[in-house]
Amino acid sequence: MLSVNWKLNAQDDLTEIIDYIEQRNVAAAQALYATILRAAENLPSMPYLFRRGREPGTREYVVHPNYILVYRVGKDVIDVLRVLHSRQQYP
Repeated sequence: MLSVNWKLNAQDDLTEIIDYIEQRNVAAAQALYATILRAAENLPSMPYLFRRGREPGTREYVVHPNYILVYRVGKDVIDVLRVLHSRQQYP
C-alpha cells in the first residue's frame, strides 16, 4: 500500500489555515484539521478517485466545500503538495 508524505508547502498551508480559523473558532479549526488529516490518510485506498489537478500529474480532493487537497500519486508514495482554499488562485 502507498504511504502518504506531506510536503513542506502542504504542512505550511495546513498550519496557516488552522491558525487563522482557530483565532475565530477553536472547535471549527479542530474539526477541519481532523477532516483534512482523515482525508489524506484515506488516499492510499482510493488514490485515483478524485479529479485530475490543474497542474499536470496532480489530483485534487475537495475535502471540505472551502478546502482542496492537492496531491501526486507516485510509485510508492502519495505526496500531499498543497492544501488550498477554494477561492485561492492556483496554480
